[in-house]
Amino acid sequence: MSALKGSCSMYNLLVGFPEGSAHAGRVFEYTPDSVKAKVAPGGVPDLTALMGLPTLVMPEIREGEPEVARLGRILNLARHGSTYTFQFVPDANVTPLPLEKMLANADRWGMQDFEFYRTHWAVKDVDAYAAMWGTVAGQSMPGPKAFQLPTDKLQSHDLVAVMMPFDAKFNSVYEALRGAAAEAGMQCQRADDIWKNEHILDDVLELIWTARVVVADLTDRNANVFYETGIAHTIGRDVVLITQNMEHVPFDLRAIRALNYYPNSEGLDHLKDGLRTRLKTILASS
Repeated sequence: MSALKGSCSMYNLLVGFPEGSAHAGRVFEYTPDSVKAKVAPGGVPDLTALMGLPTLVMPEIREGEPEVARLGRILNLARHGSTYTFQFVPDANVTPLPLEKMLANADRWGMQDFEFYRTHWAVKDVDAYAAMWGTVAGQSMPGPKAFQLPTDKLQSHDLVAVMMPFDAKFNSVYEALRGAAAEAGMQCQRADDIWKNEHILDDVLELIWTARVVVADLTDRNANVFYETGIAHTIGRDVVLITQNMEHVPFDLRAIRALNYYPNSEGLDHLKDGLRTRLKTILASS
């Protein structure tokens, strides 16, 4: 397993279903009522919320058949009568795990042993990537001490979080980013668009956590943006770096490609086109 890719503190567990389909009668089996309230408010499954969760897909355990569990995401989830259809995309950064190892670590995944032998779709109140880390490394995944990540919030599949200095001279840049996101079928937000928490850092953390992609403008070497970029990288978000001056990109980030732009109308059009293309590529690969 390589770098962890963060999401929220719940995950979909799909056991025994044929690739790409699940019987509605087995959905939410072995799912706590508190979790159902989040992903199926009023008893109606929120398909967008479910697609925002990491997903573990595995067959039922059968004697003599070495099988593996795979961690990834589901896309294009829809209901057709008594069947849910979906596309499963495995996380290329996560090595499939033998079911024997999964069974030995069932408690890390919030599973009971009998669940390995029954076809069902559950939603577990567990951080799947932390569970994966624990299963592979045999220990709990370390977490931050300086702040609390909002792991109870769901990741949005179409949210672009923008990290940039709070300065009026970046307003036209932000408008270009918003335009690029809209053309890619996504929505754009930055921390000053929202006020949910008493402390602004909590709003920033929630924005980064729930975003599908983070855009970080490193222009002027803003310390807050650098800090926020580090958080986004650490929790595994796709990060797009942009800057008006490549000399403002820290040495440790020089190996990562960045969109270099000029803050005039032609330069912002170029930035918009470049970001739109990059966002579409990220979405197509997820």
